[in-house]
Amino acid sequence: GHRRKNWKVRKFVLRDDPAYLHYYDPAGGEEPLGAIHLRGCVVTAVEDMPDSKKYDVGNILFEIITANEIHYYLQAASSAERTEWIKAIQAVARTGK
Repeated sequence: GHRRKNWKVRKFVLRDDPAYLHYYDPAGGEEPLGAIHLRGCVVTAVEDMPDSKKYDVGNILFEIITANEIHYYLQAASSAERTEWIKAIQAVARTGK
């Protein structure tokens, strides 16, 4: 969830023109629920997060810090998927418009 209020399953679509990560309700819906502007962002793997027991998350988290210094925490389905997302987002953050 936005700013860790709660965790929700979301469908993500990565775009490079413009450089955004749009997220949708996985149950359907054509309009995105929101978007993360990726140009100039920093994305890293998160190994330990405060209150992680409270939210029952595994060590497959990553964080996106936007150019506006907004922090987003996302959880991947696996360690390999987390690595793929990080690489893809880093590429878009560098080259996207």
